[in-house]
Amino acid sequence: MKKGIRYETSRKTSYSFQQPQHGPWQTRMRKISNHGSLRVAKVAYPLGLCVGVFIYVAYIKWHRATATQAFFSITRAAPGARWGQQAHSPLGTAADGHEVFYGIMFDAGSTGTRVHVFQFTRPPRETPTLTHETFKALKPGLSAYADDVEKVKEVFKASPFLVGDDCVSIMNGTDEGVSAWITINFLTGSLKTPGGSSVGMLDLGGGSTQIAFLPRVEGTLQASPPGYLTALRMFNRTYKLYSYSYLGLGLMSARLAILGGVEGQPAKDGKELVSPCLSPSFKGEWEHAEVTYRVSGQKAVASLHELCAARVSEVLQNRVHRTEEVKHVDFYAFSYYYDLAAGVGLIDAEKGGSLVVGDFEIAAKYVCRTLETQPQSSPFACMDLTYVSLLLQEFGFPRSKVLKLTRKIDNVETSWALGAIFHYIDSLNRQKSPAS
Repeated sequence: MKKGIRYETSRKTSYSFQQPQHGPWQTRMRKISNHGSLRVAKVAYPLGLCVGVFIYVAYIKWHRATATQAFFSITRAAPGARWGQQAHSPLGTAADGHEVFYGIMFDAGSTGTRVHVFQFTRPPRETPTLTHETFKALKPGLSAYADDVEKVKEVFKASPFLVGDDCVSIMNGTDEGVSAWITINFLTGSLKTPGGSSVGMLDLGGGSTQIAFLPRVEGTLQASPPGYLTALRMFNRTYKLYSYSYLGLGLMSARLAILGGVEGQPAKDGKELVSPCLSPSFKGEWEHAEVTYRVSGQKAVASLHELCAARVSEVLQNRVHRTEEVKHVDFYAFSYYYDLAAGVGLIDAEKGGSLVVGDFEIAAKYVCRTLETQPQSSPFACMDLTYVSLLLQEFGFPRSKVLKLTRKIDNVETSWALGAIFHYIDSLNRQKSPAS
């Protein structure tokens, strides 16, 4: 059995280790580069810590219920608890000759730790099929230890997983975007059809935002700036993705920039941050990355939306690369895109749905106009909707472009977790069979 651990923050601090095929348990350190230098000890963005645990088990018999139960019991255990010796099933295959294996992911965000247990089957030399997902959310999240990496190590050492002393690495946001692209295209069936059309991915987090799609136009590849193209090998195929993560353009970080604040720093002399995107009568406090800011609206000399759009445009100016090809690629969007659209009734809050990019602008104008005359339970709604509307247009999406917003496809979460597991498992298979 092979095991791996990944522990990440919004800047993607990660632990990773793996058991070799032969010999005793050993750990290995893997460092993934990021844009600029990052400090592990302090997390500046609210996405918190993400912990990924990949467990790859090949050739497990279907009828070995005890082994299956041993894996699934992880989702019912409290964080930090010790489990007994895990059951190991003998090597074999399912009755129909299909390979059966599992992937387990601990995604520890700012609000809690989410555990995904994926069960896969795969016919010989074919793409795997996801047959089951068990999902469990636990609180508090490991991000509660964002300032104490050693404390996180202690949490893992109290678990049945073996964690080395020297296992901290940095994972950049582009890898998160690539993994989310794998998830979406696997769940929509695009990865099963060589040469078929794929879909793009848009993710809006708190500290960063990601875009990823498979270019079909040579001009897109030639015009892409350095660092925007990523080579990906999956299921014996190689993809050259357009994928980029914009650190600082996540929704919460964008709020701070629109307010005129500086990431990780209190307002100078404790002054209020004044924004044209807030109701003129609004005064309150807002906490971001463990810093509390006093914020207020300003007297409007024009429509609130016009003033807010002008301010947002200043924040986005020259920060986003625009591509023409996004006009012709089907895109799925999730995270804050979904939450904002559901919050103003553009999509069903439970089922999701489709909308056009211009719907965000229409909703922004309505909410901003309403804020001018009456207080709202969501004082940042005008700012957030205006920001998303202009961000999508900066990416190159026309107002008429249709986006699909969803949290789940076939009852599976549309997060980076599944894609990261697939990528990890595929890399293990290539290590086992380098000739292939």
